[in-house]
Amino acid sequence: MPGELIINAAPYETRVALVENGHVVELFIERHTDRTIVGNIYKGKVVKVLPGMQSAFVDIGLPKAAFLYVGDVCVKVDESLARAFGDDLDQTDLDPQVPSAADVPIEDRLREGQDILVQVAKEPLGSKGARVTTQITIPGRNLVLMPMVKHVGVSRRIDDENEREKLREIMLSIKPPDYGFIVRTAAEGAGPEKLEAEMRFLIKLWERICARAEKMPVPSLVYRELDITLRAARDLFTKEVERLVVDSEEEYEKIIEFVEAYMPSLKYNVELYRGNQPIFDAYGIEMELQRALNKKVWLKSGGYIVIETTEALTAIDVNTGRYVGKRNLDDTILKTNLEAIKEIACQLRLRNIGGIIIIDFIDMERAGDRERVFEALVEAFKRDRNKTKVLRMSEFGLVEMTRKRTRESISRLLQEPCPYCDGTGFVKSRQTVCYEILRTIERDKKELFGRDILVRAHPEVIDLFYDEERGAFESAEEKLHARIYLQADESLHVEQFEVVPFVHDDKQK
Repeated sequence: MPGELIINAAPYETRVALVENGHVVELFIERHTDRTIVGNIYKGKVVKVLPGMQSAFVDIGLPKAAFLYVGDVCVKVDESLARAFGDDLDQTDLDPQVPSAADVPIEDRLREGQDILVQVAKEPLGSKGARVTTQITIPGRNLVLMPMVKHVGVSRRIDDENEREKLREIMLSIKPPDYGFIVRTAAEGAGPEKLEAEMRFLIKLWERICARAEKMPVPSLVYRELDITLRAARDLFTKEVERLVVDSEEEYEKIIEFVEAYMPSLKYNVELYRGNQPIFDAYGIEMELQRALNKKVWLKSGGYIVIETTEALTAIDVNTGRYVGKRNLDDTILKTNLEAIKEIACQLRLRNIGGIIIIDFIDMERAGDRERVFEALVEAFKRDRNKTKVLRMSEFGLVEMTRKRTRESISRLLQEPCPYCDGTGFVKSRQTVCYEILRTIERDKKELFGRDILVRAHPEVIDLFYDEERGAFESAEEKLHARIYLQADESLHVEQFEVVPFVHDDKQK
């Protein structure tokens, strides 16, 4: 089934869903108060060079200094390759003979106080600042300009080797000698005139960026990447996508203007949604979005996967659940693991989970089954636009993999740590709190002996004292030789309580 690009544009937030075979596989959300900075170009100042870490911190005008790694610093125009940018640039044919400047230490490349032009490669994530690079890339619809290199690469997503070679030859024949280019997947079938027109546009854009940077103070935003609507049209509206549907007339007109300029053949594939239901409800996307926030994801067979994300990595556990199979245990396990692979690949893309990922498959006795699961996992991620690397299954049935991360995951964007459990996902049980109260009384019994006291706690904790823990409560009264008054207070956290002297002329109950 052809893909669809569904865009929900509201004054406060724009959401873009890429739908394949009736399922949401990627979701992008941009809030107008927190627009993405990936792709933006800044004129910044080096504030700290760290030889021990081979990195530097750059002030680009954000609350936290940006991080610049030694491998992302150009030494000379033709000595390093531009880093991958977006979907195609992770999968290009780069000439391994092009020399690298990786051996030049950062202290020989940068000095503190130096003005520098950088591009954001990764959003600030958690407590970390943005990651930046001096290896600037300017993406277009069919091409990506790399002004710091002279190389020509072609996306490996173009399967036809003859077509890739043809596009490479076209670019080599028309490009100026001092610029490099990547030919993107969308350029498949494009002729020299189309590529040359876009090439000249990108070069002029770069020249304007350089001229502007010379005049601007430090730190300054020199170039802002397209907003999410136009980025979606540029990067996601490919031949695999049958239509683009948007629910805002203003955004529709913007997209039409953009499409007419860069891909006129797709103009009639753009639709303005006029339905009565909200567009994400009409296409079943809202329901899938809620599902993407759950830790447990059920499989059609009755098995399920559990996705747990920590600061360092994401762990995924595969379970048979309610699935009991039809033949034997080995076949049941294999079927569950293979079904889980499809869901894992889908969920990682949908949730935009990156970094280190550990998958705990159900143990398989047969070596052939383990190999089959590994091959299926590699195949499942071939459609992922983010770069992935999958290692073979360990003897414990674990698969380690990495997925490139450039922005916050959906869960971090849409959720925040629970103020009740402080992000742990757990709170102390009522029984535990009861015992903490009793220990507090025991600890302070010298000061409290012979004096009536008041215990104020959450109603569920107080109920437990009147029920299951009645004996322990009465025992504490006997040791104190005094009465303990209990007061339920719904305003208290279940873990909070107070133990104070009871004043009899108070109107406390």
